[in-house]
Amino acid sequence: MRRHGTLVSMVDILVWILAFVVGTLSAGRITRLLTQDSFPPVVWFRIKWDDWTDESDWNKLFHCHWCLSFWVVVPIALWGWLSGLHESWWVINGIMAAAYVTPMIVERDEKE
Repeated sequence: MRRHGTLVSMVDILVWILAFVVGTLSAGRITRLLTQDSFPPVVWFRIKWDDWTDESDWNKLFHCHWCLSFWVVVPIALWGWLSGLHESWWVINGIMAAAYVTPMIVERDEKE
């Protein structure tokens, strides 16, 4: 397939599709971490956030996954695009994506 005088290979398209999936799962994990998890440093940060924002509209940001997810996706997407999907992008986001999917698999695999 030709686009703007360059050949776009099927591999390039598949890499960007995979990057979209990995980035989306990574953003989901980070959003959950920041809005819902009980990991002590994040709980501490949410408490400090509550103190700093003092019940303003900004307070909702770290308590609402709908509100925060956009702000998590933007830097992940920009990092991937500007770095040309550098290896560091794949390592960090791959770890976060796997950390998001693995508990879902384990949860469904447990004996009842």
